Amino acid sequence: MPTLLTRRLALLADEKHRAVLAGGLRGIERETLRVDGAGQLARTRHPVALGAALTHPQITTDYAETLLEFITPAQSDIATTIASLDSIHRYAYSKLGDELLWSQSMPCALPAEEDIEIAWYGTSNLGTLKHVYRRGLALRYGKAMQCIAGIHYNYSLDERLWRVLAENEPNPKQLGAKAYQSEAYLATIRNFRRYSWLLMYLFGASPALSAGFLRGRPHQLEQLSDDTLYLPYATSLRMSDLGYQNDAQSGLRPHENCLDSYVAALTRAVNQPYAPYAELGTKRDGEWIQLSTNVLQIENEYYATIRPKRVIQTGERPIQALCARGVQYIEVRCMDVDPFEPVGISVAAGRLLDAFLLFCALEESPAITPEEGARHTANFARTVKEGRRPGLLLDGDHGPVALAQWGEELLDRIRPAAELLDSLRGDTAHADSLRAQAAKLADPSLTPSAQVLVALREHGNSFAAFGLAQSEQHAAYFRQAAPGAAETAALDAMGAASLAEQAAMEAAPRIAFDDYVAAYRNSNLCHSTPGCD
Repeated sequence: MPTLLTRRLALLADEKHRAVLAGGLRGIERETLRVDGAGQLARTRHPVALGAALTHPQITTDYAETLLEFITPAQSDIATTIASLDSIHRYAYSKLGDELLWSQSMPCALPAEEDIEIAWYGTSNLGTLKHVYRRGLALRYGKAMQCIAGIHYNYSLDERLWRVLAENEPNPKQLGAKAYQSEAYLATIRNFRRYSWLLMYLFGASPALSAGFLRGRPHQLEQLSDDTLYLPYATSLRMSDLGYQNDAQSGLRPHENCLDSYVAALTRAVNQPYAPYAELGTKRDGEWIQLSTNVLQIENEYYATIRPKRVIQTGERPIQALCARGVQYIEVRCMDVDPFEPVGISVAAGRLLDAFLLFCALEESPAITPEEGARHTANFARTVKEGRRPGLLLDGDHGPVALAQWGEELLDRIRPAAELLDSLRGDTAHADSLRAQAAKLADPSLTPSAQVLVALREHGNSFAAFGLAQSEQHAAYFRQAAPGAAETAALDAMGAASLAEQAAMEAAPRIAFDDYVAAYRNSNLCHSTPGCD
């Protein structure tokens, strides 16, 4: 009896539908700290030579002033996307002087909290809003957390693909095209939650961190050396409870059984006061310290491993965009920076992600109960802290199952999606990546997290020494070949335009910032009634 997955794969393999499978887009956002030649956090402002962080479309900052974020254009092939990311890195290095880009997800040894600069975006109301939001993050999570870096993988399928599926499958709810697409992306996200532990095993690359990172917080890490803490079988401490976690978000579980429910949960969170934040208030000595005293200041404060997304319009909030026009793409947020790759991610990893996400999109995806959601969360948490532990068991659909066995079964289920993608290209790139991942399941020493621990031993078990060595190696790679003249001219023009745009925003008449924040907080989100069957 054919499954939903096999029926959908056969449908898309039909010659008349193959073009829609090739039409999706891939984009990457890579975060990376600027450090000095000694591997210490840079104390300089965001380089003006790179443009304005507020308005530049490809080079900005994330939470800290020194945490650069490179944003590629959305492109149809991941190899092209990564080539764009490579170009942005080369351009940045042509403007950075002696500074380096940190090679790890977990930050270098950090100075005192007061010496970590929060990202600054100028004096416009929008720029000030972004800065105050980050002040709130520092208040709620600490500044050290603002220096963690990751890879965000933005993924979409051609909108025609959803229409092909809708036209060839029962549609008992009689959903229109927009609603069908949104529901399909939410189904993709549910499957991602079921199976994303596999990505953490295969690509997690942060089993160790600087001893000073935790700032005295209690932990169960082991001492690897004087300056380094680790867990021997961890894959991604970045994605563990040592990352962005606090009590306010602990009860926030926007489930993905339908878009209305997801949006309603986030809408409540940005409007629901949280007593400890209320005690702090929004101002101290007349200065804004956070945008609100609610569970979330804005919806993007919710730290999910994956998010439904829609490109926003000027003055629009993310939830408003989802309500008005539905889900356009998904953002995968759990990928560590690969310290062995100059741009932080390999093409082979991108090929695996594409096959994995296509599988998630086409596979059956029933609603997730709260109990199932807790099980998926536990499997993910166990993998990031103990993923390479021999004989590790996860909680499968039918009871305990060995991680390696379940992983092999999953790769077998993903393989037809990889082969379909390869048939479009006329090569075996996706299937080759699957074989490489299967080898990691058979031999945990091949995983990035295990390779990091081997490399640490070669550097005296020092996270700082290993991170600096990799950063220097990557810097040499980028500096040995300057970006092309056309690429340089294009990014120079973007930088100049971004500076001019920020200057114009700051020169324009504007309302008082207090009124601006009030209008932003009171902006209509989405008041539809959640109704997931």
